[in-house]
Amino acid sequence: MAQEWRLGEYIISTDKHRLDLAAIHSFLTTSYWAEGIPFETVKKSIDHSLNFGVYTAGKQVGFARVITDYATYAYIGDVYILED
Repeated sequence: MAQEWRLGEYIISTDKHRLDLAAIHSFLTTSYWAEGIPFETVKKSIDHSLNFGVYTAGKQVGFARVITDYATYAYIGDVYILED
């Protein structure tokens, strides 16, 4: 079940359906840690992770994903907040 938190004008959500996959891919493909990563790889990584989207004014401005077994292990990756 997706969760949401609000703080002022910002919403953090775990709802995968809200994620802008094209925007996430666009950012990651130019990052130093995932430069040139294919869209399908990004999509598959999101499908198999706990994801957090950050939104304001109806636009996604941040992202993070947690690779986890939901019991004892979690690794946070692909974290970003747009500078704008």
